[in-house]
Amino acid sequence: MRFNTICVIGMGYIGLPTASIFASNGVQVTGIDINPDIIEGLQAGKIHIFEPGLRGLVLDAVNSGRLKISSEVNPADAFIIAVPTPFYENKNADLRAVVQASESILPHLQPGNLVILESTSPPRTTIDIVSPILEKSGLKAGDDFLLAYSPERVLPGRILRELVENPRVIGGVDLRSAEAGRDLYRQFVKGDIILTDATTAEMVKLMENTSRDINIAIANEFSRLAEAFDVDIWEAINIANLHPRVDILRPGVGVGGHCISVDPWFLVEAAPDAAQLIKTARLVNDGQPAFVAEKINQISGGLRGKQIAFLGLTFKPNVDDLRESPAVELAHHLRHSGARVTAYEPFNKDRQLPGINLTDTLEAALKNAHLIVLGVAHNQFKDLDPIKIRQMTDAVQVYDSVRAWDKAAWEGAGFAFFGLARKY
Repeated sequence: MRFNTICVIGMGYIGLPTASIFASNGVQVTGIDINPDIIEGLQAGKIHIFEPGLRGLVLDAVNSGRLKISSEVNPADAFIIAVPTPFYENKNADLRAVVQASESILPHLQPGNLVILESTSPPRTTIDIVSPILEKSGLKAGDDFLLAYSPERVLPGRILRELVENPRVIGGVDLRSAEAGRDLYRQFVKGDIILTDATTAEMVKLMENTSRDINIAIANEFSRLAEAFDVDIWEAINIANLHPRVDILRPGVGVGGHCISVDPWFLVEAAPDAAQLIKTARLVNDGQPAFVAEKINQISGGLRGKQIAFLGLTFKPNVDDLRESPAVELAHHLRHSGARVTAYEPFNKDRQLPGINLTDTLEAALKNAHLIVLGVAHNQFKDLDPIKIRQMTDAVQVYDSVRAWDKAAWEGAGFAFFGLARKY
């Protein structure tokens, strides 16, 4: 099948790059968002997401006329739903944006159209939620229109490359729908395209991120045990990983982002009795910021009244995304322990966090600090010269929660150095 017009609903971390790549391949694309600031910004050439290469791609697509930004869904050959799917406080999936996006397509759905859900969702969302909404049109999924699920499987910081090169999974409500999805994405995807059914594709995405979450959880739990046994966890992991069938990941502050820290809960919600290990791993990782905060409280002799220079708030290095960030959780735990937290996040200077004083410069964060805490291993933080930092602050203690700094170098500069389960 040939798709000449596409409507992409959701101009976030996946929708905007996807729409721009389609447009750069000659497809006429309408990008939809309900946030007026995002719409006005994109129409004016302002990109609200930091992702290498994205700004130029978006500007080229908009200037060519092949990418139009709107608040209203238009008729199209294919519709892609790429809206957020966070969770409620009880960890159940919040699918309101998926429902709203599906309902916005309904008045424009025509026979032969293809609808693709890309948003990460609990199993059976495509067939139990999206399909019934669209069938209110009087058209039947698989017979009159085509419906499929195709999860994004990309790494922030490498989104544009991985959208093109990574294998793409497409699960249809029937084979014809999956094949149509293959035809749609083949316009730019160079990796393998694997066809399956919609629910399997939904579960594949959740399995990928859940397996990562479980592996990180055991690394974080090992770090807690290492603290209890006075063992350097990093040395222990390096030795253990010499075994040809062992690959222990790095411990840290926890797990963040909109995928690994969220997706496992969708499986727990869908089948709680069958997801005991998954739930336990989530609780371990969700509890890691509090564990690290308590270690910092102990080494500082109590945090009440002390000022902390907190470096890095995003969920991973060298991105601007603060969603579900364990570094943010750590900063809040430190504040609840009585500390005044002054944070510097070079990739997201405009974000406001209750109770956290965000600064525009490293120098401002270090001023009057008693303690420096490294929350995220941004490249510019990893490259800091401890001798120069010593000249910029009265702080005498440093806590590296992500093992990005050389202990000997910081101690040589006059700091008392501490880190997560570190002796060396």
